[in-house]
Amino acid sequence: MMIRPALLLAAALALAAPARANDSTAEIGAGGLIFLVNESVSMEHEELFVSPTEVRVDYRFLNTTDQELDFTVAFPMPDIDGNPFLPVSIPNPDDDNFLGFTVTVDGKPVAVNLQQRAFVAGIDITQTLGDAGVPSMPFAESTRKAIAALPQETLDAWIRQGILVKDTYDIGKGMEDHYEPYWTLKTTYYWDMTFPAGREVAVSHRYTPSLGGTAGLTFIEDGKLQGRQYQDYKARYCLDGDFAKSVAKFVTPEDPYGSGLTESRLSYILVTGRNWQGTIKSFRLTVDKGAPENLVSFCGEGVTKTGPTTFVMEKTDFWPERDLDILIVNRQPN
Repeated sequence: MMIRPALLLAAALALAAPARANDSTAEIGAGGLIFLVNESVSMEHEELFVSPTEVRVDYRFLNTTDQELDFTVAFPMPDIDGNPFLPVSIPNPDDDNFLGFTVTVDGKPVAVNLQQRAFVAGIDITQTLGDAGVPSMPFAESTRKAIAALPQETLDAWIRQGILVKDTYDIGKGMEDHYEPYWTLKTTYYWDMTFPAGREVAVSHRYTPSLGGTAGLTFIEDGKLQGRQYQDYKARYCLDGDFAKSVAKFVTPEDPYGSGLTESRLSYILVTGRNWQGTIKSFRLTVDKGAPENLVSFCGEGVTKTGPTTFVMEKTDFWPERDLDILIVNRQPN
């Protein structure tokens, strides 16, 4: 999974005149962040760098009104699905700021607030977890310990409600039941910010991405690039013929599933760029695949290779139609 900010404007505290709205803006409400609309700030420039080890985002925003605007700015992270059968890599799962997220405004660090909500089938179970002393991060060691300490009646009830899933395996003591988180965690960072009238403001984010991945390749069946997963990948990552040929070189009769290769998957929410006033005036995306021997695929127009590991896409008056999904196939240099 990978990340993309939705830097979302929030309701202005005071405006001398009403402003037209075309923005997903954030208001702090009793039930969490409520996304509203506002069209008084334009995104003049976005510089996005995405790699397996770091995401950097640099913006320039312009308040196009003649009034100073005070907003709550929100940065939602991609959902984290608790699934013991499809775990994800979390850099610091026992830290509330599990991705090491930082933000600066005009070069000065800003303290951010954190909202985390847990859901099962669209139902908010954050309070249920909290009342039982269970943290909301599904992959935290503290969460596993808290679940292990729950009474059996609670475990049974949570299994029925879809909050947990039971798995039976041996960790050296014989076959035992283990109860694993099965909820979705939604995370949003937010902070208060002032946009001076008629002046650009520089906002920068940094964080360590959370990677999805597998040993071997999931889009190969019977020694060929085929099957439903391959079709899904073709649509999601825009796999083309050249990419398929490059992967096929490492799929042999002796190794029909490419077990010497691994996948890394990142996602980044781009479409929220449409929530500002007009288009993104200037947009530059750099994707770094991590190592020269790796393969990479993602959807984009006019992408050029700029280095042994980097690929760049530049747009003016950019109106993102889809989010960014990146597939990296890692292989050994030999």
